[in-house]
Amino acid sequence: MLRRLLLLALLASPLPLAAQDRHITVASTTSTEQSGLFGHILPIFTRETGITVRVVALGTGQALDVGRRGDADVVFVHDRVAEQRFVTEGHGLARQHVMFNDFVIVGPEGDPAGITGSRDTAAALKRIAEANAPFISRGDRSGTHAAELRLWQQAGVDPATGRGGWYREIGQGMGPTLNTAAAQGAYALTDRGTWLSFRNRQGLGIVVEGDARLFNQYGVMLVNPQRHPHVKQAEGQRFIDWITSPAGQAAIAGYKINGEQLFFPNAAQAEPGG
Repeated sequence: MLRRLLLLALLASPLPLAAQDRHITVASTTSTEQSGLFGHILPIFTRETGITVRVVALGTGQALDVGRRGDADVVFVHDRVAEQRFVTEGHGLARQHVMFNDFVIVGPEGDPAGITGSRDTAAALKRIAEANAPFISRGDRSGTHAAELRLWQQAGVDPATGRGGWYREIGQGMGPTLNTAAAQGAYALTDRGTWLSFRNRQGLGIVVEGDARLFNQYGVMLVNPQRHPHVKQAEGQRFIDWITSPAGQAAIAGYKINGEQLFFPNAAQAEPGG
């Protein structure tokens, strides 16, 4: 009986801080999740720090909204203009570079716009529009969607004129967008990381790559704890410090598919004016 009472007392007593569950929520993009990057690096982070990470994978715009509401501790996304606005408006603390890769345009084997091998994204998009060739857009306020709209603008094309015809916005993540493009024999803009991990390619292949305008930078920010006191500042900052440290950067560089590196760490590159 005494032994049972002692056991019950131990179970009822609060665990010491070191033994309590330590976790954070990171609002991030579908590209970091669907590419498999988080599946590779987060177990390493947890093993080294004892902090587990719950990822909310959305388009960048939605992920930033999660941060604005205080429903995440850290935001890790890829729309630099929107990220800097997030910080300027006081929703997040100092943005830091983490890594980069690039976007590519994929398209069907038949290539109705005749753009295979092009390194001029603006010219390629213009030819897609002129040919009324099917193009699938994420249409979800993601970093990829924002990049796509900037590229259409640089091409001097308003894709809205093609809505209901050759241009279709599906309001979903990168995986469903690529599935739709594969099923419909259409073009799409995708980050290279998701493309390399995508298996349902059917007749899709890369048709445009290598343009400097396709550069894709990722950044990380702590959600402002002064606006949201429940934000786990210490643990969130620990994640940011780790992912921008030599250990975290090495973990990112070590993630490969079929020997091809998906993301390239560049945390050491300072922000302009920083």
